[in-house]
Amino acid sequence: MTARRPCPPAPGPLEDYAARFDDIFFSLAQRRGFRECLTGLLTPRERNKAITCLAGAGPVAGAGTPEVQRLQFFLSESPWEADLVNDRQLELLRGQSVTAPHDGGVIVIDDSGDRKDGTATANVGRQWLGRLGKTDNGIVTVTTVWIDGRVYYPLHATPYTPAHHFARGRADPAFRTKPQLSAALAARGKEADFGCRAVVADCAY
Repeated sequence: MTARRPCPPAPGPLEDYAARFDDIFFSLAQRRGFRECLTGLLTPRERNKAITCLAGAGPVAGAGTPEVQRLQFFLSESPWEADLVNDRQLELLRGQSVTAPHDGGVIVIDDSGDRKDGTATANVGRQWLGRLGKTDNGIVTVTTVWIDGRVYYPLHATPYTPAHHFARGRADPAFRTKPQLSAALAARGKEADFGCRAVVADCAY
C-alpha cells in the first residue's frame, strides 16, 4: 500500500484538529482543500462566504488564481461526503467534557436564507428570506443547534426545496415542508446522542 503524501499543515493549533479528518479524504488535494477551507472560515474576513475571500484573494481579480480554483474544485467537484465530515465533527464534540451533550440541553430549530439570482441552482426559488426581511429569490437552509447555556454548536442542516421543483408541487410525495424537515433534523440529533430536555423554534414553526 502506497504511503500517503504529507499535506501542508493548517496554521497553528488548527492542524491538530484538521488531522482528525484525514481518513475521510482519499487524496492529498482533498486534505489540503479541507485545511484551506477551515482556515478561510476561521480567519476574520468581511465576506467568508465567497470562494475568493475563503482563499484570501481579491473578490474579482483573484477569481482565477490557483488558490481560488483549487478551493472551488474542492467544494464543488471533489467527491467527498459532507455528512461524514459533519459526523466526525459531532463525534469530536461528544468526546470533549466541555462540549459533551447531556439531557439538560436544548435543540434549537431555525432556518437561514440567502438571496440567489437565476433559477438554475438547486433548491432556489422565490420565498421568504428572514435575513433580508422580505420575499425574494433565494435558497433557505433548515438547521439545528445544540445549546445548554454554556456552549452551542450546529448539529445538522438540510436545504428546503420549494414546491415548484416537484412534478406535483406540494402534493408530490417527495415534497417536505420546513416543519417536516426540522422535525427530521431534531430526531436525527437525538439519534446521534445529543440529548435534550426540549426542542424549540420560533413561531414560524
